[in-house]
Amino acid sequence: MDRITFLGATGTVTGSRFQLEIDGKNVLIDCGLFQGNKENRLQNWEKFPVNPASFDHVFLTHAHIDHSGYLPKFVKEGFKGDIVTTKATAELCEVMLMDSAHLQEEDAKWANKRGFSKHSPALPLYTKEDAERVMPLLKRVHYGDFYQLTENTRVKYHDSGHILGAALIDFKTTTENGSRKIVFSGDMGRPDVPVLKDPDQVYNVDYLILESTYGDRLHSDADGKEELARVINESIKRGGTLVIPAFSVGRTQTLLYLIRILEEEGDIPVLPVYMDSPMAIEALKIFEDHIPDFDLQARMETMGGKDIFRTGNLHLCRSKEESISINDVHKSAIIISASGMVTGGRILHHLAKRLPDPRNTVLLIGYQAEGTRGRAIQEKQETVKIHGELVPIKAHVEMLDAFSGHADYNELLAWMMAFNKKPKKVFLVHGDEAASAAMAEHIRNKYKWDVVIPKHGESFIL
Repeated sequence: MDRITFLGATGTVTGSRFQLEIDGKNVLIDCGLFQGNKENRLQNWEKFPVNPASFDHVFLTHAHIDHSGYLPKFVKEGFKGDIVTTKATAELCEVMLMDSAHLQEEDAKWANKRGFSKHSPALPLYTKEDAERVMPLLKRVHYGDFYQLTENTRVKYHDSGHILGAALIDFKTTTENGSRKIVFSGDMGRPDVPVLKDPDQVYNVDYLILESTYGDRLHSDADGKEELARVINESIKRGGTLVIPAFSVGRTQTLLYLIRILEEEGDIPVLPVYMDSPMAIEALKIFEDHIPDFDLQARMETMGGKDIFRTGNLHLCRSKEESISINDVHKSAIIISASGMVTGGRILHHLAKRLPDPRNTVLLIGYQAEGTRGRAIQEKQETVKIHGELVPIKAHVEMLDAFSGHADYNELLAWMMAFNKKPKKVFLVHGDEAASAAMAEHIRNKYKWDVVIPKHGESFIL
């Protein structure tokens, strides 16, 4: 019998890890880090509940760290099989996993230097050497290709529209008694977002493992480009600096694309834009190598000779010295730095410096998980802890969800409407408890389908 076990992304949006025992094979779909509150983060340090050496394959939906970031630890603990994913995701993982290891090593050094860790010495979860051991295991496939898992079971990747290389993954087993399809949504993108294609449609789904990040809310109808122009122009009027925490892959490229257009159309002045993320700079190169994966508008602009991610006064900050020099900027400017939920990276230093000044603006452009610094800033709490110190939140805070990489509940319902039969069961993951519960009710009310919100470690026979 086939079985699915939920080892992560239950009751939280992070830590994507799903064990699928199918047709005699033991595979893991996604291998992500838990992020957010301390209780979640501590799970990264626990022994993996299933021996990593017992898995035959890992199938990755995309490169974001909450989906791929545990791989170095997983390999270190004994996994030796193929890690199957799209070409773009594999290339992004090579950058992102090394960056994740570097950040963890740096955070451990900083904790030891400042003495705010309870452990002595503080150690990283994994090192750059651990991350390097992942790279030879990455096996690349194209959207639409069949990966033959067994004689009877094939795996197929579909574009999910979330970030470059992101995929829906479907497992189809065919025997003389018929066929069965199991689909993992990964993170579902939105229709009509800049640069990326719309999510692919799938059919004949028997079991659906669906994200529910925005299961309890709808995105604003406001035009994202217009709202971005408003925030930038109001920031200029306040006389401060605009700081944007953004994921290095996906949101950063979207921002650069739109800022360039706003400059060209005269909706904002040309400002210094500091892209302070070595990983985002590396990701830009990967984007430029995957133009066929862009939507039609972005491809047409590229064909016309435009560097679609190059603003009029763009500063790419690779070195630590270049990053530190941004502290000397005391005029209208835009700082884009990772991470998007303010869980680590260079953005911490910028916010520690800029948050106490009411002339500055912080723009949040994506989902902020519970327990993250991004959520604390979004809720405009009095302070946020950065590097062991409480930093007052006095800067102006804006939140735009038009650039979210996650479909809201109406967009998910519209995508499911095209299913040409009723799934046997829908499992909701990647959501806070309230979001998953709300999404379950939407599906039950709209389609009368059987919906389950699994608990951590829970297994189901398929």
